Amino acid sequence: MAEEAATQALLRLVTWLSPAFPVGSFSYSGGLEQAVHDGLVANANDLRLWFETLVNHGALRNDALLLAESYRSHDDPARLQAVGELAEALAGSRERHMETMLLGEAFLAAASHWPHPVLETLGTAAYPVAVGAVAGAHRTGLEPTLAAFLNATASSAVSVAIRCGVIGQRDGVGVLAGLEAAIAAVASRAARGSLDDLGSAAIMADIASLRHETLHSRLFRS
Repeated sequence: MAEEAATQALLRLVTWLSPAFPVGSFSYSGGLEQAVHDGLVANANDLRLWFETLVNHGALRNDALLLAESYRSHDDPARLQAVGELAEALAGSRERHMETMLLGEAFLAAASHWPHPVLETLGTAAYPVAVGAVAGAHRTGLEPTLAAFLNATASSAVSVAIRCGVIGQRDGVGVLAGLEAAIAAVASRAARGSLDDLGSAAIMADIASLRHETLHSRLFRS
């Protein structure tokens, strides 16, 4: 029975964080399109370094910590509301706020196929909070959920870079392979961390997200 439960949890994570899950993540770049436009990301190595910086020192690190807190708070409405409000407040730009809130809304709507009271508790929530709370409610395992979430985010970044024309699909797969160690390490740290560990120092990425609001002829909404 334990093995069956583990398999079910894995299947749910694969489904929820699949590119086919209808959250519309393909519409957003999180400022990466601006970074490509500015020449900050011009090849596969640049993309790997960009993502590693975000996941170790930037918004993605905070997202991982917020997801972990939401996972642990799924059955505590007051605590879950507090982390939801914090996640929304931490959005560093108009587009970042739009991205995380609309992705969270779409995720919760699609997750209604797996009914659970946590969906009513959440109402609307930032994306990492939505994923964390739903995953916690279904007991998918905190560290596997973090790893799957970060890997899905990396896959989206690779897709953005491909569509922007700076890498091809073969290089994209190489980037994902090269990010495995960083993703596993951050997932492990976030699972053991708390909201006291929140913080960001990825200033260029934050500026790129702000500047994207006025980028002309763009492919992505953020």
